[in-house]
Amino acid sequence: MPQNRTITLIGTGLMGAPIARNLMKAGYPLTVWNRTTNKTATLVGEGAKTAPTAAEAVKGANIVISMLADGYATGSLLSDPLLCSTLRPGTIWIDMSSAKPGHAREQSALLSTLECSHLDAPVSGGTKGATAGTLAIMVGGERSVFEYAKPILSVLGRPEYVGPSGAGQLCKLANQSIVAVTIAAVAEATLLAERGGADPAALRSALRGGFADSVILQQHGERMSSVDFAPGGLSKLQLKDLDNTLAEAARYGLDLPSTQAVRDRFEHLVYAMGGADLDHSALYLELKKRNGLK
Repeated sequence: MPQNRTITLIGTGLMGAPIARNLMKAGYPLTVWNRTTNKTATLVGEGAKTAPTAAEAVKGANIVISMLADGYATGSLLSDPLLCSTLRPGTIWIDMSSAKPGHAREQSALLSTLECSHLDAPVSGGTKGATAGTLAIMVGGERSVFEYAKPILSVLGRPEYVGPSGAGQLCKLANQSIVAVTIAAVAEATLLAERGGADPAALRSALRGGFADSVILQQHGERMSSVDFAPGGLSKLQLKDLDNTLAEAARYGLDLPSTQAVRDRFEHLVYAMGGADLDHSALYLELKKRNGLK
């Protein structure tokens, strides 16, 4: 058993399932739990344990990892008195969900009353990064707790300590703003190339290694030109993250015009166009529609 650590993972969806597999490959004893119980069946078949309730799932764990839709979902778990009474003192709760920085600070304060620690550790890299174990992991909390948890997080990707409680979520919001604005730019470049008669694949190849190159250009640009919007990062979650980014900006009296503009476009994609469950690269469809193209 690596360093005598037992882990419970809560949330086995698109990101949680590959994270669970990487933890098991590294030899960590793992218990998994999900509100939709059939989402744990494959992982149990691969060697994970499960439990009928979240409270029972965290019993005996010294590391709890949550990978849920948002901070409200994690907060709902922590509002359960039975679950809180089951957590043993010294447990580290690592929330890898994308949430508001304020949620992270609230969770940390609550867990401290239970003699437990908290790290907010949101990720970037999508399902490909989760599967490959190459996620960018932005971690807020106490540095000593981060150092203890670092070997586990290193199984999942590249953890970076970024500051006190809430700082991880703040950096994820910054990341999501960059991602969204870059998706918008790649969509415009792709559409311009297509309409002008240039090969978008050749464009991506020509720009590879240059100043305009990026993972988004290469991966999402290919999605756009091949019209493949099977979800890696959901558009509805991108919209949620942008809403959180703008709320945090307002807290500091900041105006983020590019983030606001692309947020409004994602709102149109998600609600007016029914694209909530499409990959966030589907912003390309919104661009085509505003240009009267199919």
